[in-house]
Amino acid sequence: MDMFSHRLMLHYLANLGEASGDFAASPHSDHASEHVEQLLLTRNDWMPNNSSHPVRLYRQALNGKGLPDPAGTQQLFKAHGWPAQWVDGIYPYHHYHSNAHEVLGVIQGHARLMLGGPGGQELSVQAGDVLVLPAGTGHCNLGSSDDFLVVGGYPQGQQPDLCRSAPTDEQQRAIDQTPYPSTDPVIG
Repeated sequence: MDMFSHRLMLHYLANLGEASGDFAASPHSDHASEHVEQLLLTRNDWMPNNSSHPVRLYRQALNGKGLPDPAGTQQLFKAHGWPAQWVDGIYPYHHYHSNAHEVLGVIQGHARLMLGGPGGQELSVQAGDVLVLPAGTGHCNLGSSDDFLVVGGYPQGQQPDLCRSAPTDEQQRAIDQTPYPSTDPVIG
């Protein structure tokens, strides 16, 4: 099965998981706001990134909410307007989405990621961490544990493309014009 078909199958399974669980998310979490890191990425060679909105990394935010688990994380994101669309790893190649912001909730394992494109910012994530990536932000899995698993979602109404080269003028306009939601996937 190719990676795209695998991702579609996992998207289907993630949507099945949304129907389970009785997760009532609190709109605010002091724990999450205490552990947020922000990183403003500008264009890096061919990677557009997003100089208008920073990447946000919430360390151990899911653990602070009694998570992580797939159904609970999906419910949290959905409650805040960022419905989960897949459960899988992160692609091992540099890519970005020109027409959607993305939330990545690490529910198992750990990984080393590169943000911002080749030669960008390397960081480590582990179960309980959540990344919020603005449209255009390059990301790549540099290496992960065998059990590394992520819940991925996008703001209501946004369906991501998958870009692996410099943006066209149309894609750059999409990055610049993709509406940023008024709610945060972690704290509401």
